[in-house]
Amino acid sequence: MRRSRRGEAGPVDFDRAQSWRTIRRVAPYIWPRGAAWVKVRVVVALGLLLLAKIIAVITPFFYKAAVDALSPAEPSPAWTLGAGAVGLTVAYGMARVLSTGFQQLRDAVFARVAQRALRAIALETFRHIHALSLRYHITRRTGSLSRVIERGVKGVEFLLRFLVFSMGPLVLELVLVAAVLATVFDLRYLAVVSVTIAAYVLFTFRVTEWRVKIRREMNEQDAEANQKAIDSLLNFETVKYFGAEEREAARYDASMAGYEKAALKTTYSLAFLNFGQAFLITAGLVGVMVMAAIGVQAGQLTVGDFVMVNAYMIQITMPLNFLGTVYREIRQSLVDMGEMFDLLEQPPEVTDRPNAKPLQVTEGRVEFDRVVFGYEPDRPILKGVTIIVEGGHTVAIVGPSGSGKSTIGRLLFRFYDVNDGAIRIDGQDIRDVTLESLHAAIGVVPQDTVLFNDTIYYNIAYGRPDASREEVEAAARAAKIHDFIMSLPQGYDTVVGERGLKLSGGEKQRVGIARTILKNPPILLLDEATSALDTETEREIQAELEAMGRGRTVIMIAHRLSTVVRADRIVVLEEGRVVEEGRHEELLARGGRYASMWQRQAAEQEAA
Repeated sequence: MRRSRRGEAGPVDFDRAQSWRTIRRVAPYIWPRGAAWVKVRVVVALGLLLLAKIIAVITPFFYKAAVDALSPAEPSPAWTLGAGAVGLTVAYGMARVLSTGFQQLRDAVFARVAQRALRAIALETFRHIHALSLRYHITRRTGSLSRVIERGVKGVEFLLRFLVFSMGPLVLELVLVAAVLATVFDLRYLAVVSVTIAAYVLFTFRVTEWRVKIRREMNEQDAEANQKAIDSLLNFETVKYFGAEEREAARYDASMAGYEKAALKTTYSLAFLNFGQAFLITAGLVGVMVMAAIGVQAGQLTVGDFVMVNAYMIQITMPLNFLGTVYREIRQSLVDMGEMFDLLEQPPEVTDRPNAKPLQVTEGRVEFDRVVFGYEPDRPILKGVTIIVEGGHTVAIVGPSGSGKSTIGRLLFRFYDVNDGAIRIDGQDIRDVTLESLHAAIGVVPQDTVLFNDTIYYNIAYGRPDASREEVEAAARAAKIHDFIMSLPQGYDTVVGERGLKLSGGEKQRVGIARTILKNPPILLLDEATSALDTETEREIQAELEAMGRGRTVIMIAHRLSTVVRADRIVVLEEGRVVEEGRHEELLARGGRYASMWQRQAAEQEAA
């Protein structure tokens, strides 16, 4: 075994280990526990495969017998007596039809198994991606991730079809044909065929391994180009603002140039592979046919034997011609699936603890107890923050950029776990409750409400999918957006576009408020919910947010201090620490950090 430095396995060994890992991961989907119907279909499909190959190997015997029957000088085998040349020709045709029929029936029987496995793996991958932490999703590349999933799922389908029904049947057919050649003819034929197949397989595998590396490079270039395209399209408006169309086109073209170079290598190597395979197969075919022709001339073989040898050689060369393609695609499928399974093995950062219980919200009291947290170990964001929000009260958290305001919201929703300290709701540490119950208890109105590319009704009903239409419309009325929706030609069936881009900022924010009102959570988190809006729209939505917060525990994370003056308590954060807290009037009278921030913002508004 080839080793790299420090005793680590080399690339070939690593690829082999990865391939076996992938096959082990896929196997349970083909032979799942408790699904008897799946196992029955697999067994039936394999039985049909065996029948098809046995008939395929027998078929040339009918061909030989028909040829001998048409040659008066040739003795016909005893088993053909009474059949005649026409009958043997019909039997030959019937055998070919049966062989093909059993193969197609096999595919039909196995299709449901393959599609079920495909669906199960796709669903597992989709669920796992949603289970991954916010840290992963912030650093991911959406374009590359979508390609990994797409290629991985397609790889599963290809692997199931070709590994089970191409490589296995090919080996079985080669063994059966080799047994016939050794029995009916002699070992010389078997030797020539064996050497041909061995040389063909060795050449194919070596060249294909080389081509897999080129294909992997092509995939990387493809993913890079796709990522550039998606990133540019998602930032369409930014590109237009800066007149950067040609710059983006140049970046995309540079990525496509790398893809072009790798694709050309793939094409050239494929031409070399195809020529080498054709040369080896032709050499073996000519060798066997020359031996058979000499045998016929010497009177040791009949013309039917010559034809039968030719039929067997063609029969094994046809699937061998696809061996390179099948092997290459299987190897590529294993590579693609390996990337997908690497994704599946990415551990979620935040999970339910063993024996986690549902959160029980009685008063809605939220407590941050000496919370310490940093996105990176050497860069702490919160440094021992303690904040208590009594049930039914509104607490605003303000401070300069980078003080840790938004981090508090993410920790409350448990996108991350605290490094030290604890966050409790009604005395329950949120790490000890289920994530599902925690998320159900908290409603979030973010700074930028992102909507699904679906109808307005769907986006509002997302807060509670089982809500009736009357409840959805009541939530829209409470968010002061019902009249606007009804003024649209399609009303609630209006499609909002990707990320809600067909709506204005205020309209999107009202849809987000309606969605949260429909969810009806006991705890409300407003994460700079109006900072992206103009002053007039901000005042209108601020009133709606205050109405929505009545009777609920509300945590407001704000940049504009004018939005928090009515809060029951204001907490001022600076450099990850609480530096002041109190009511608006108290903090102004104190003349501290909050007062200076208020004066600065007031001066900025006057200057504007």
